[in-house]
Amino acid sequence: MKIYTKTGDKGQTSLYDGSRIDKASLRVESYGTIDELNSYIGLACKFIDDEKILNLLFKIQQKLFFVAGELATVEKDKYTYKIREKDVIELENIIDDYLPKIEGLDKFIIPGSSKSSAGLHVCRTICRRAERRILDLNKKEEVSDTLIKFINRLSDVLYTFARYLEKDLQIMDFDKIYTETTK
Repeated sequence: MKIYTKTGDKGQTSLYDGSRIDKASLRVESYGTIDELNSYIGLACKFIDDEKILNLLFKIQQKLFFVAGELATVEKDKYTYKIREKDVIELENIIDDYLPKIEGLDKFIIPGSSKSSAGLHVCRTICRRAERRILDLNKKEEVSDTLIKFINRLSDVLYTFARYLEKDLQIMDFDKIYTETTK
């Protein structure tokens, strides 16, 4: 099997439903950012020791293939594996389970006091960028409300995991830092 087809040499690519689209389109940017997020979650997992979180992230990575597939399909009836409300609720349950275990949620912190949390904070910011791209796409072409909710909750899950895995919190003291830098 060859991985190059030469069909994209002029700046177009095929979508899941077989239609052709510019590689620089908002649709390709949207599912491409989901692909980037999935790859970074894989990288972040290499720094996480918590088996429960690793298992949850693996399941999330699988769901991200559904997200990307849904975004890579113009003719919605040609793609079966759609994100469901059940998937959103599963993310909400993860957040509800972990938030009570986290201290200092009402404070801003410098992200990344451990390798595991640093990786997840990068994933969180990529997820938020993906959400912005998807919302832009939704202004031009219909995107499932459930998919949009899923990505929004996913950024919250990634934040929750990152905060849960933070070590030696570096809490932002705005007054102190501002005063020190303006002397």
